[in-house]
Amino acid sequence: MPHGWLILDKPRGLGSTQAVAAVKRVLRQGGYGKVKVGHGGTLDPLAEGVLPIALGEATKLAGRMLDASKIYDFTVRFGQETDTLDVEGEVVACSDVLPGRAGIEQALGRFIGEIDQVPPAYSAIKIDGRRAYDRARAGEKVDVPVRRVTVHRLDLRDEGRAAEHVHEATFRAHVSKGTYVRSLARDLAHALGTVGHIIYLRRIKAGPFTLEQAISLDKLEEIAKGASLQDLLLPLEAGLDDIPALQLDPDSAQAARQGRVLSGLPHSDGLYLARLGKVPVALMELVAGTARVVRGFNLPDVAE
Repeated sequence: MPHGWLILDKPRGLGSTQAVAAVKRVLRQGGYGKVKVGHGGTLDPLAEGVLPIALGEATKLAGRMLDASKIYDFTVRFGQETDTLDVEGEVVACSDVLPGRAGIEQALGRFIGEIDQVPPAYSAIKIDGRRAYDRARAGEKVDVPVRRVTVHRLDLRDEGRAAEHVHEATFRAHVSKGTYVRSLARDLAHALGTVGHIIYLRRIKAGPFTLEQAISLDKLEEIAKGASLQDLLLPLEAGLDDIPALQLDPDSAQAARQGRVLSGLPHSDGLYLARLGKVPVALMELVAGTARVVRGFNLPDVAE
């Protein structure tokens, strides 16, 4: 049973659920049998880029990946706003105002740090038990509640001379979980006295995973034809690169596997990846020398 991460460079037009289904099919055709598969953060069909796919015990970390920050490249076309805030929607507002490069750069600072954001009506957010996009497609008026998000960084990526009238501009945004780039583009356009929508969106980083680690669907398909999964699979702990290791002896590892508390540890407080040798045993929260299991991993070669 494989355990770890496949990082897909998801193409435009493919949904995250479809990507998971593709991985399951490829693994089955490659002779790996029934493998538990999940994704670490939805990526809209319109969007491209990094989509972490968790296999086996790594699926227990998918929730942590949802909470991780993300980095996106995106292009905004000014002058038209659509109901979906991207190229797939109907135009709902137009403006003859086109911002200048200097004005764009000046406005970016207003969107850095903690900001209030209204997610798109066409989003997966549930309102009274129904997805917002289902309500929007049914013609209902959708009032999506404001949420607090964090934009760690927002840069204008276009190079060249300053322009007085910019039809399209490309940006890079490093954002917290729950941030909608489509809403960020809408609000930036409004701040510039115009309207706009996204015509290109590519995720270049999700948590610790980057495009350099990502594989294409063609590369994924090679597994179905006999290529080694291990050559493409990142280890489970690759999703925990920001968490220090806590080395255990066999007795302590057995205790952790049984969910027991470990005490008398001379480490500072915090979250640790407990290991027996190179094998992950559990995520453990350590407070005042006592460690409790947050999430255990059922991996081979761990002391039972």
